[in-house]
Amino acid sequence: MGTTPSVVALIPARVGSKRVPGKNIRPLGGHPLIAYTIAPALQSGVFDAVMVSTDSEEIAAIARHYGAEVPFMRPAEFAGDTSPDIEWVEYTLRTLGGLGRPFDCFSLLRPTSPFRTADTIRRAWSVFLEDRRVDSLRAVEKCTQHPAKMWVVRHNRLLPIMPFGPEQQPWHSSQYQSLPPVYVQNASLEIAWSRVAIEDRTIAGETIVPFITDDMEGFDINNRFDWMVAEHLLQTGEARLPDVPQPAWK
Repeated sequence: MGTTPSVVALIPARVGSKRVPGKNIRPLGGHPLIAYTIAPALQSGVFDAVMVSTDSEEIAAIARHYGAEVPFMRPAEFAGDTSPDIEWVEYTLRTLGGLGRPFDCFSLLRPTSPFRTADTIRRAWSVFLEDRRVDSLRAVEKCTQHPAKMWVVRHNRLLPIMPFGPEQQPWHSSQYQSLPPVYVQNASLEIAWSRVAIEDRTIAGETIVPFITDDMEGFDINNRFDWMVAEHLLQTGEARLPDVPQPAWK
């Protein structure tokens, strides 16, 4: 397989979360949320560097406390509510290259997946390395709301999103177990070759290998309800946060 490519972990943590204000550094289980992404990234042994991309000096200080690098701040024009990932990813990779720190690959590890572990990352990296022909890897899980049972409304009429199926038994009238497996992406992790972002201006490319997450690995905190669910999972012991060796940020 040749030499192992270099890879940098990129943890996005802009300051402007609207649905859960301050989400990336809001305390969960004794530490700011972002700590549970930095810790397993460092402990995985996969990355040549673990970096946080942020537009906030406070988040930068917290990230450094937990062992991540923040070599430079993210420009405001790449930190808006609608800024696509490719903008800050390409900027980060090009800037690192200009500083003499190019990387063959990058991995996006979003702070909103606190139950991702070091083992999750190692397994995903192993899957990515199995086939050098792919552009990227993306974490997915089986969908609970199957698109075969989803509809669009056209001229006050329901039309199934997935109209093709057995003539005798439409998919929308079938049991979940009989439907074709469909997967939905989650925010646990992505891995891609840097050339995909720099040359093609995309974080995924065209050839994507799946990484199917287990149990809570792909759990994503997007809103207040998700946050309450995360707290409940911790209280009941149904989920466990990664160990964080540093003292709690104060």
